[in-house]
Amino acid sequence: MEITFELGYALDTFYFLICGVLVMWMAAGFTMLEAGLVRAKNTTEILTKNVALYAIASIMYMVCGYSIMYGGSDFVFFLDGITADGATGVAEDAATYAPAADFFFQVVFVATAMSIVSGAVAERMKLWSFLIFAVFLTAFIYPMEGSWTWGGEAVFGLYTLGDFGFSDFAGSGIVHMAGASAALAGVIVLGARKGKYGPDGKVNAIPGANLPMAALGTFILWMGWFGFNGGSVLATATVESANSVAVVFMNTNMAAAGGLVAALLLARALFGKADLTMALNGALAGLVAITAEPSTPTPLVAAVIGACGGLIVVGSILALDKFKIDDPVGAISVHGVVGLFGLLVVPLTNPAAKFGGQILGAATIFIWVFVTSLIVWMAIKAVMGVRVTDEEEFEGVDMSECGLEAYPDFTISR
Repeated sequence: MEITFELGYALDTFYFLICGVLVMWMAAGFTMLEAGLVRAKNTTEILTKNVALYAIASIMYMVCGYSIMYGGSDFVFFLDGITADGATGVAEDAATYAPAADFFFQVVFVATAMSIVSGAVAERMKLWSFLIFAVFLTAFIYPMEGSWTWGGEAVFGLYTLGDFGFSDFAGSGIVHMAGASAALAGVIVLGARKGKYGPDGKVNAIPGANLPMAALGTFILWMGWFGFNGGSVLATATVESANSVAVVFMNTNMAAAGGLVAALLLARALFGKADLTMALNGALAGLVAITAEPSTPTPLVAAVIGACGGLIVVGSILALDKFKIDDPVGAISVHGVVGLFGLLVVPLTNPAAKFGGQILGAATIFIWVFVTSLIVWMAIKAVMGVRVTDEEEFEGVDMSECGLEAYPDFTISR
């Protein structure tokens, strides 16, 4: 069956844009998940951070991030070159979708990486310190590691990851582990919330204020992930690409299901109760685990990969608490530890990927993002501080940072 280039171009562009919209919808998922897992007195700041970081990511990736990641210096003015039919010098053997669609799809990935940082540093970070860091991550830190991976550039001119068999289909490492690496650096500089860890090493649970909202956020993320992974096929206008999209959707769903069930069962075995927060993180862990390669496993293997991610995330959350790394939403475990796992299992189903290349790629991403983020966090701390005062943390950062509360009718007068 043949289709004209113009029709294929239109279909692939439309599909790319719709998948980008689904990924953009993940921003709402992160917002709801984080808002549900923090205390009521810190909800408004979480909401503010998430809507603001999306806007900052869009602007900074337009200004310089996209050009750093994929080359070229005139992207800000690329619309000037678009011809009447919407193509910018696109030949039939070149790109199969509009350049603007590619930018839109890529920018929502950048925002996803920054959203991961938001939850990990919640309840004690200054709003403006966070937003300044967002500028650096979305304008430079993420685009640089993206240029070495998806951009195909040599790492500081030394080696090309693709030559070593590195493969990351939709971003278990490039997006998720990168965001978690930046979050880990921020948490180390920031320190734990007051009262989280006792002097005797006891870990004190700090429950979230709105678990229905957290569950809604997880379902939104689950839905958005079909665009995240499915859009990374990059096309749907041929029989081959349409079949590939269907397989990716199927495996994405199975991995999430496997992750949730495995985490729920492990939590029941460990705590004697069905822990909702662990179940939610299990679903997300399954999604992160399959993101590195959702196109080659069978649905059963995808479910097993997701289940392994669900088991890993429960153990990782408990382990990080032992090291007093305070992550209110489990973002470092879900996106970082499981993101690494996702990279390492790619060669099991994709023979083109090599274990050595996966390890080298993971190390490159982690070292670059963690070290540069740590430098930026420390610089921000030296200039304006990163943490609110003890009194502001006790009262809640909503009032001190945003001047209003998310649930004023349910707040007890102080």
